[in-house]
Amino acid sequence: MRHAGSRGPAVLSFETSLPLMSDLSNHVNLSASGPPETVLAPEDPEADKALAQALETLEEGRRAAVSDVLADSPQHLEAWARLGDLGRDVMESYAAYRVGYHRGLDRLRQSGWRGSGFVRWEHPTNRGFLRSLAGLSRMAAEIGEDDEAARCELFLRQLDPTWSDEVADGKSS
Repeated sequence: MRHAGSRGPAVLSFETSLPLMSDLSNHVNLSASGPPETVLAPEDPEADKALAQALETLEEGRRAAVSDVLADSPQHLEAWARLGDLGRDVMESYAAYRVGYHRGLDRLRQSGWRGSGFVRWEHPTNRGFLRSLAGLSRMAAEIGEDDEAARCELFLRQLDPTWSDEVADGKSS
């Protein structure tokens, strides 16, 4: 902002009274006739079949089997979420969920999503992305990244206002 009579370049000043992230949820339009809805395209059927088989593998080989699916189909969002579920530690899970989240954002943009609008759980093709985002939120909280955890949780509720903790905890399919 340039003040009258000043000669130098414009200097931007930032207000310190910006709303807190926790206050932003009050400004989300949850109207059913509000933002558009995006539904991701289905995954490759062969990759879905391979993931289903990988998830049926005995527990000690399941993580490696899901990883093999991703080696062949690195865009498969549900596989990234499942790899996050199978992580050997918090950081491995965090990394897998983060990859699934970012690949999901890319797919959403390719599907016409422009940074706002619904991406609902009720559509099975959206679930890998939403699982990754929920997992990222949980792992961020576990490693003390409280701001990131809160942003992810808020984003989930903006994408799908019907989001529930049961879904986030994997109690709903």
